[in-house]
Amino acid sequence: MEEAEITNNSSQSHNMGSAGTHPAETMGSSLEAKPTHDHGRGRGNKRSRGTRDRDDRNKRSDMGRGEWSRKSGDRRERNEESAKRRRLNPEESIRKPIYAVNFSKEEIESEERKPKRKVAVMIGYSGSGYKGMQLNDKEKTIEGDLFKAFVAAGAVSKANANDPKKSSLVRCARTDKGVHAAGNVISMKLIIEDPEIIKKINENLSPQIRVWGIERTNGSFSAYQLCDSRIYEYLIPTHCFLPPHPDSYLGRKLLELADEVGDGEGYRKRQEEVATFWTETEERYIKPILDDLDPEIRPLIMQALYHNDSNSERRASDAGIGKEEDKHEFDSMEQKKPKEEFLEKANSDLQLTHSVEDSNSIQRQSSHTDHQVPLPTEAAHLSETKQVSPTDAAIRTLRAAYITAKKAYRISPERISRVRSALSRYNGTHNYHNYTVNKAWRDPSAKRVIKTFTVSDTLVVIGNTEWLSLKVHGQSFMMHQIRKMVSMAALVVRCGCHEGRIQDSYESDKLIIPKAPGLGLLLERPVFDSYNERPKNQEDRGEVAFEKYKTEMGEFKQREIYERIYREEERDNLFHAMFSSIDNLRGRKLLYLSSKGTEATKDGGEVGLGDDTLLKEVVDAASSDDEAEAEDG
Repeated sequence: MEEAEITNNSSQSHNMGSAGTHPAETMGSSLEAKPTHDHGRGRGNKRSRGTRDRDDRNKRSDMGRGEWSRKSGDRRERNEESAKRRRLNPEESIRKPIYAVNFSKEEIESEERKPKRKVAVMIGYSGSGYKGMQLNDKEKTIEGDLFKAFVAAGAVSKANANDPKKSSLVRCARTDKGVHAAGNVISMKLIIEDPEIIKKINENLSPQIRVWGIERTNGSFSAYQLCDSRIYEYLIPTHCFLPPHPDSYLGRKLLELADEVGDGEGYRKRQEEVATFWTETEERYIKPILDDLDPEIRPLIMQALYHNDSNSERRASDAGIGKEEDKHEFDSMEQKKPKEEFLEKANSDLQLTHSVEDSNSIQRQSSHTDHQVPLPTEAAHLSETKQVSPTDAAIRTLRAAYITAKKAYRISPERISRVRSALSRYNGTHNYHNYTVNKAWRDPSAKRVIKTFTVSDTLVVIGNTEWLSLKVHGQSFMMHQIRKMVSMAALVVRCGCHEGRIQDSYESDKLIIPKAPGLGLLLERPVFDSYNERPKNQEDRGEVAFEKYKTEMGEFKQREIYERIYREEERDNLFHAMFSSIDNLRGRKLLYLSSKGTEATKDGGEVGLGDDTLLKEVVDAASSDDEAEAEDG
């Protein structure tokens, strides 16, 4: 999630209800009642169909999304299984969550009783090194560290220190592994009589997590239920908007299909501001390397770089991919071998990137500050630990040169205008069934409200990479939605595709939309305008807002979030890896990005079933670096 993405069924009903959809419909088409022969009519029917439907929906709404999707047995069966496990393994019954703080009975009884108050806690955090926001019994999470800090600071009593449920902890937005948040909110009951309580809490937290403030709220306040909307930011290198290399599979097909439907001139017009990029790159970065190669292996190297189509069928066969596997959803593929191959190839290629960059860039990398993450030490000894053939070495050097050239790209105002125009197509209420997983087009919960999707006027150059900041303000988001929205907009721009293709994605046709890397996603802040506008009965009830913490949040974002994103991309080149893998894999499923539109995905031609499945899998490997995104928030 990332987009970044948090709700259960009840909250989804709340959000969709405000968007003009009946709350009961948000359970989705998968929960529709089975048809009956009498359709609920006739005197002999003891219970009408409507009554059965309501009962069925109410019973299912009692279950969480994860629980329902796993289709587990009834509660009695689960309890019996749990009791059986405890009898067989007595240690399991006494095992405590890693965030629980246990005190002796004497310590609890001797502690002075203090009143708890319902509060909203404004927080920020960097998700690096954490298994997400939500409490996890066995993994390190943001909430786990926060809860232990509350206990250590005296904000949670010793009697309640072993279970956050006793303090009624509720989060506004759940972010997954690796996703950051400059602003998030949790509601709970805390002991806040100490005027230094915020300082004491922060002293017990790592620099990656900060508590900005604590505000008294109404007793019924829920950070989850009363959030109006959320604002996410996505940082993306500007080279992601460069067109595919003209010798890549996708680059060749885009031009071929544009000419086929008579849109060649329009396609070239939409790419005019980047028309000379690859020609200049070949002359400046690639030709000097090719000139030094043995003429006999030069054609083989170019063939391997852009015409490796013959390997697709072999790799599909090696991975055991066939017609049965092709029926699976893109985002739920289980095969591992293509992903492992992609990561292995990406790692070996990327080690050489720094050897072809200029000396200033290398010097910048060697002058890391204390809080920066250095490059892996193994990289310096790659040539010593692994024998590489001359052909493979040349291919890797060329790929590294292409990475260097792409980093040196600086986006033009015309290209930014195209990005801005593409993102504006998301504004309003649309059906985003293609932007998440396991959502049918007829599922009412697939409809989401996007208020704005904007591009920052300020460009930032870090290392030698230029970055663009995108911000989306929406009522709520589904799993992977933001990352797929960013990816779709980037693909539309870089492929010279008409912007109307984004509108096409809202229709019933099922499209494969890769996820952009979770690395660039962060939750900027949730919005509680409706709650803040309510009349306050007590003077000590403050607003749940982040404006007063703007300065501290800005410094934190720069130090703990932005810098981490920049360093990790400088080290791993995840954005290049994603788009490069898309450009060089055969398959018709992404050809909706051509001038021919969705019809191109339905044509037969030279592409086989296994090739399309492999494309799904390897693209997923390129874009799911940490499966990070806020889910449905």
